[in-house]
Amino acid sequence: MQKNRGKNTDDDLLFGSEKQTGKLKMAVQDMHYLLSRGYAERASSELTGNRYRLKARQIQAVRAASASEIQIRNRADKALQISALQDATVHLDGFNIIILLESLLSGAYIFRGADGCLRDLSGVHGTYRKVNQTLKSIELVAAFFQKSGARKLIWIFDKPVSNSGRIRQMVLDFSFENHLNWETELEFNPDRFLAEHAEIAVSSDGWILDHCRNWFNLAGYLMEEEKLPVNLVKMV
Repeated sequence: MQKNRGKNTDDDLLFGSEKQTGKLKMAVQDMHYLLSRGYAERASSELTGNRYRLKARQIQAVRAASASEIQIRNRADKALQISALQDATVHLDGFNIIILLESLLSGAYIFRGADGCLRDLSGVHGTYRKVNQTLKSIELVAAFFQKSGARKLIWIFDKPVSNSGRIRQMVLDFSFENHLNWETELEFNPDRFLAEHAEIAVSSDGWILDHCRNWFNLAGYLMEEEKLPVNLVKMV
C-alpha cells in the first residue's frame, strides 16, 4: 500500500515554531564547537540534547545538521557546480537521494545543515517501501541529469536492504523508457564504494562527503532550479 514519507505526528511541535528552531540552532552551534575540538558526535549530541532538553527526533536533526570546522571546509572544497558535471560519469547514492526527495515532496521537514546540505529524518530501516512520490523523485533526478550534460549516471543501492532490487528495476525501466544513459548497481557497502570509486558522488550523507573525491548537492540544486516548495528548517 502506497503512502507518503511526510511528517511524524509531533513534528510540527518539534520543528514548526521559532522557539523550537531557535533552540535547535543553538544546539547546532554547540555541536559545532564540540566537534571542532575533537569531541565524538554521540557524546556531543548527548551534551547538547540534555542542555536544551531536546526530544529524540530533535537530536537526530541536530546531529544531521552539525559538522566540525574542518568538515565544513573539506566538504566545501570538494563541492562541485553543475557545470563541472558536463560529460562526466556521476555516481548517485540511491536510497539517500530517493528518500530525501520523497520526504521533501511529501511535505516533511527538511533541514539545511552547517555544510549547506539538505537532510531529512527518514530511513530505510532494513526495508525500502515505494511511496506516492517515488516516481516524481526519479523524474527530478532525470531533469537534473539532462540539464547537467553528464555522460552517465550510475545509481548505487544497498544490496542488503529488502526491496532494493525492486527500486533498482524501477529506475532501469524508467531510464529505458526515457532513453537515459543510466546504470544501477547493488553494493553491500555503498558508502565505502562511493568514497573509493566515484569521481563525483551525489549524496547528502556526511561520511560520504568527508571521504569522497568530489560531490554535488543535488537536493539543494533541485530546490532552487525546480522551485520546489520545501518545509525547510535552516539550522545555522
